[in-house]
Amino acid sequence: MVQGPLERHCAMILCVRALGGVALSRPSLQCMGLHNRTLQHSSLPKTSLSEPPWPETKLPDPIEEAEQHKELLKKINNLIATGQCGRLFAVIYFSNRQWKVTNEDLISLDCAVEAQCGDRIRLEKVLLVGSEDFTLIGKPLLGKDLVSVEATVIEKTESQPKIIMKFWRRHGYQRKKWSVTPQTVLRINTIELAPALS
Repeated sequence: MVQGPLERHCAMILCVRALGGVALSRPSLQCMGLHNRTLQHSSLPKTSLSEPPWPETKLPDPIEEAEQHKELLKKINNLIATGQCGRLFAVIYFSNRQWKVTNEDLISLDCAVEAQCGDRIRLEKVLLVGSEDFTLIGKPLLGKDLVSVEATVIEKTESQPKIIMKFWRRHGYQRKKWSVTPQTVLRINTIELAPALS
């Protein structure tokens, strides 16, 4: 009796189920499934496809990591309490840009700030604070109670005028515009950390 492709396919599925395997939709995949079940892992040759090419990473023990974290916090709190942390720097987010600042730095912003000249403002979006010995990184921001960056508005002015020219040749069309953007200059007064980190 001659079997068609559909009858052969059904017969292979029944054979796989009888052997305890998983029935796959295509005959070629069924053969692969049977072949893989019969192979043992020890008989596979070690190739770049059997194992990843990079070394296996071991995660640290959570208890040891917590102890190291406590020791590190103790050292940083000791540096802050004794005033030995040195000159602090901070990365702040202001006016759609990130600025790396320290004490007495001047920042020129290409925008208008609502504060008047001489007003002190607090820059609350602090991404990172550090010194020579340590760096505190926010996820993405550091807490407002942890770090404080204050600045003074020094000057509010306008940029130099830029000429924006439209010109169509052979049409006698010329348009000229003057563009002036407001500018603000800030001086960073202080970068202060909380007396103790938790």
